[in-house]
Amino acid sequence: MRVLVTGGAGYVGSHSAKLLTECGHDVLIVDNLAEGHRPAIGRARFVEADLIDRKRIAGLLTEHRIDAVMHFAAFAYVGVSVREPAIYYQNNIVGSLSLLDAMRDAGVNRIVFSSSCATYGIPERVPITEDHPQHPISPYGFTKLVIEHALADYSHAYGLGYAALRYFNASGAAADGTIGEDHDPETHLIPLILQVALGQREYVEVFGTDYPTPDGTCIRDYIHVDDLATAHVAAIEKLQPGMALKLNLGTGHGASVQEVVDLCREITRHPIPTRAVARREGDPPKLVADASAAKRELNWQARYSMREIIESAWAWHKKHPRGYQD
Repeated sequence: MRVLVTGGAGYVGSHSAKLLTECGHDVLIVDNLAEGHRPAIGRARFVEADLIDRKRIAGLLTEHRIDAVMHFAAFAYVGVSVREPAIYYQNNIVGSLSLLDAMRDAGVNRIVFSSSCATYGIPERVPITEDHPQHPISPYGFTKLVIEHALADYSHAYGLGYAALRYFNASGAAADGTIGEDHDPETHLIPLILQVALGQREYVEVFGTDYPTPDGTCIRDYIHVDDLATAHVAAIEKLQPGMALKLNLGTGHGASVQEVVDLCREITRHPIPTRAVARREGDPPKLVADASAAKRELNWQARYSMREIIESAWAWHKKHPRGYQD
């Protein structure tokens, strides 16, 4: 297929675009490079553009005879979304609606949307299934939920086929070491820990050690970014006009902050000091996915273990200690 990938210079977008290319699909990446990295694009064709420019996006869809869209372009810092909700509404909601209308203009009726477990908010039960109530507690999570509703409405009214993939904690780096995780600022746990191992930080902060978990630290479902890419490709290859899929992507197994730190110490052979600090507001004790629907609908399940996730991340960060600047 001919696939347009928005946000393909970002973390999950670049890994998915890479896999699409390896699977023989014709990929066009569109990214405004606000938070993406030009070197992450690899062999795919690339156009620097903003989704707000509906006319230009529609022109690209028509000119390149695009069959389907993978949509990753979004701001994704939860804390920033609380402080600056306006830019999140503008970028994540207005930009996405502009993309959907450009797709209508060009007659493209299949899209895989990068959603998030942040749409669920504080879980009422764990593991989380797709029918769990969605009550996001941040503007970021709310913007993802708004677009999920828009996709459902566009599907009903215009025959759009869509998959909303709600993934949990994206982690790791490409198995071949060519691309990986590079955020500024970095907020994800594993890169923060590895920065301590590289001597770039003195310690890693542990937000809360008194949760009702075996070791008192939060438990999260970490999923390898290549597993996420595999699910996105499976979804786009299955989609047909009018089809609607809403699927969790996770391993179904959680790891605590302390367990991740300990495993990083073992793999890197560095002491990695930690410092306990107060809980962050809104952090639930445990977030773990039930991804059985993805296995049923896409014949997909996560393949990488927690150890393999950290090993791939460590290989990337050792080779690229300054991220894509290296």
